[in-house]
Amino acid sequence: MVKKNDHSEESYHLITDGAHDLLKALGTTLEPDLLVHALTHRSFAHENPGLPNNERLEFLGDAVLELVVTETIYNDHPDFSEGRLAKMRAKAVSEDSLSAIARTKLNLGPYILLGNGETEQGGANKNSILCDTVEALLGATFVAHGIDEARRVVHRLIDDTLAEVATEGPALDWKTSLTVLSHKLNIAEPTYRMEVGGEESKPEFTAHVMLDDGTVIATSKGSSKRKAQLAAAEIAYNRLSGHTGNDTEQK
Repeated sequence: MVKKNDHSEESYHLITDGAHDLLKALGTTLEPDLLVHALTHRSFAHENPGLPNNERLEFLGDAVLELVVTETIYNDHPDFSEGRLAKMRAKAVSEDSLSAIARTKLNLGPYILLGNGETEQGGANKNSILCDTVEALLGATFVAHGIDEARRVVHRLIDDTLAEVATEGPALDWKTSLTVLSHKLNIAEPTYRMEVGGEESKPEFTAHVMLDDGTVIATSKGSSKRKAQLAAAEIAYNRLSGHTGNDTEQK
């Protein structure tokens, strides 16, 4: 067992003693040290020298997740094109999807070991950290039990998401769908004008979707360029297609 200082020793027992509900939700078993490893964010490891962070397990879990999702949608949807399968997979394993699973199925936030600064910044509720920790837990499951058990856990967590994305049309990729729609309407493909604001450590991106004549038809904000553009593309798609459900600017 890795030698722990007082801070990490306390956290170690807090996690391992209270992990029953998390492991029950995950649907598998993990030895205490491996579980703590999977839950250790780099900020906590930095404050507790000698403890490994969960980034290697996250790397492994990401690969396991993509494999299981890929084989599942490939087998379940023999009539879907490669392009549609790729969009389904991308949305199913996205940060937004995995962080939602972390919150609703695992209640994962309270179990993640974070450094003091990250804790103060609300790290336990950040999509990126929740997503990475889900992947680390899948990696740990693979290490402990192999691919069959890891596959079972992936299905337990993500089958609902796969069923949902299989029914989505334009929502799988709003930017691509907007491009296709503009071609159908015989207008030039919309372009994106970006602005960046917020703090240096936490930038906020604003995307404006513009028509060929310079008219802005949608504006949205996001924590990344991609998220802002996707959200703006959704608004623009609904406006150009005559839908009204999302015909408002996203703040």
